[in-house]
Amino acid sequence: MKDASAGYSGTSGSLPVILALGTTQTIAWASSYYLPAILAAPIARDLGLVPTFVFGALSGALVIAGLLGPRVGHAIDTFGGRGLLAISNGILAAGLLLLSFANGAFGLIAAWVVIGVGMGMGLYEAAFASLTRIYGTAARRPITGITLIAGFASTIGWPLTTWLDVEFGWRATCQVWALIHLILALPLNFVLPRVGPLQPVMAEAQAPAVTKRSEAFTMTALAYVFAATGFVSSGLSAVLPTMLVQFGATPAAALFAGTLVGPAQVAARLVEAGWLARYHPLVSARLATLMTPVGVIALALGGPLLAPVFAAFYGAGNGILTIARGTLPLALFGPQGFGRRVGVLSLPARATGALAPLAVGLMVEHLGTGALWISALASVSAFGVLLLLRSGRAA
Repeated sequence: MKDASAGYSGTSGSLPVILALGTTQTIAWASSYYLPAILAAPIARDLGLVPTFVFGALSGALVIAGLLGPRVGHAIDTFGGRGLLAISNGILAAGLLLLSFANGAFGLIAAWVVIGVGMGMGLYEAAFASLTRIYGTAARRPITGITLIAGFASTIGWPLTTWLDVEFGWRATCQVWALIHLILALPLNFVLPRVGPLQPVMAEAQAPAVTKRSEAFTMTALAYVFAATGFVSSGLSAVLPTMLVQFGATPAAALFAGTLVGPAQVAARLVEAGWLARYHPLVSARLATLMTPVGVIALALGGPLLAPVFAAFYGAGNGILTIARGTLPLALFGPQGFGRRVGVLSLPARATGALAPLAVGLMVEHLGTGALWISALASVSAFGVLLLLRSGRAA
């Protein structure tokens, strides 16, 4: 198999890798981040807890994943992501099995600690770093490709988890997801080619010329952008139907609008893979940060009838910003040290993402529709910071 020590010059033959990694990402997201949306209530009921406790355990897992990000990224920079992603499937499976045998709060927390470790090793940041080690500066299209597939994680995961819970109970559901990791996802990660150390000469040729001062400024700016947009994404996702009802939509209309978020994400990623691929990722990211504010303005002007329009804009922005978490650092800094850099950038985003559901929920409770305007302002602030960055070179 061709060595990728310096990154491939192109993405020829990348389809098997995209399909494999897109599938494993779908499984990883569906069985971790999206799991409590369906199982929090039955787990809490069975263990004598409140559902909020289960979501709190997920928040803790996200923090653990964020703290692991820099070390995981450095490991991928050094050794590649093939083996590490496969190990993440084993860890996620172990966490799910622990969860299936939990009999109280302690067992629940222990399981989510293990799941958090698996998330830190196996979600998007690790996948993006792995693709960058394989394809170098040509990783933008493969990154977009896996997010296109994994964008259906909730679409596939929620119905499957619901059916398994109804038919067999939440414990068996966790065990089935663990088996899927071991039988399907783990072997698929070995489709990724082996890579060696990134050659210094090639790395210097691929990396944009940046001073330490400009690098520090750009890293700080990106960290803020990812933290602000992560807050908006996680916060609104948790309370979207409730917030739309506050704007005057009926519960049925709010639920319908919510179902449009997923398709809008995928549609936006298709646009990113096609039309927007000719532009620097900064262009895509700037457009994406404006989509939620535009949706809020449409909702305010048009009332509840435009709730689907808001949901579509919000989903489209989320879809592109997910890709930007990988493509922006790659385009601005090059592939050298990409994994560790993305891991560092994920820390504030994980923190705000973990706190956002509670914070936005409290804002909805005390400020009503004002919470949506605050979210829009956070997105606008991210847009303003992105305007301060310069492309330096084409991706």
